[in-house]
Amino acid sequence: MNAKSLGRPKTDPSRDLKRDLLLTSRQLLDEGGPAALSMREVARRAACTHQAPYHYFENREAILASLVADGFDALAERLKEANDLSVSKGLRAALVASGAAYVDFALVQPGVFRIMFRPEVCDPSRFPAVQASGARARDELDRLNTIVHGNKAQPTMATILWAHVHGLACLLLDGPLAVQFETELERKKYLRSVGEKFADLVLPESVPSKTKLIARAHS
Repeated sequence: MNAKSLGRPKTDPSRDLKRDLLLTSRQLLDEGGPAALSMREVARRAACTHQAPYHYFENREAILASLVADGFDALAERLKEANDLSVSKGLRAALVASGAAYVDFALVQPGVFRIMFRPEVCDPSRFPAVQASGARARDELDRLNTIVHGNKAQPTMATILWAHVHGLACLLLDGPLAVQFETELERKKYLRSVGEKFADLVLPESVPSKTKLIARAHS
């Protein structure tokens, strides 16, 4: 081995280095939060030269922005799948599934979830992709609000729905509920129970007909 080869990644023409860098960055966030993520540490953990990450990302914040954008896209897709249940399984199923989808995302991607709503860590105004993906997730929240409340839906009602699932996610991820329910099975069981109780509080006494549910889901 000569001096020039030291620190270089193993030759692998099939390697998707950008993907590996993002996966490594996610792991660092999960392990130690934003403070654990630096361009040099990402390169070291990804087994590439310290300059390699700069071929794909201008700086550390650009990596964070890419992770946040991917996070919002993944969250939006989860919420969309939950909202779509309003057509086949009814309004209640959609509401419960939507809450579960939001909290489950937080538990699966804790490092990314913790920075998605922190502009001091990743400023959306500087990254159009973050703004676009965040808007898609918010659109699904607004869609759920319309599914649940119909023509009576108001922005404040969407905030209530969001506050419920976001608060629950934080309690299960970093709060006292994380200690109380240590296993994944325990958390999912508790999450289901809370979702059903929340549905009891939110849903009107008379459930809309399937025709109305279909109209709301596609509005």
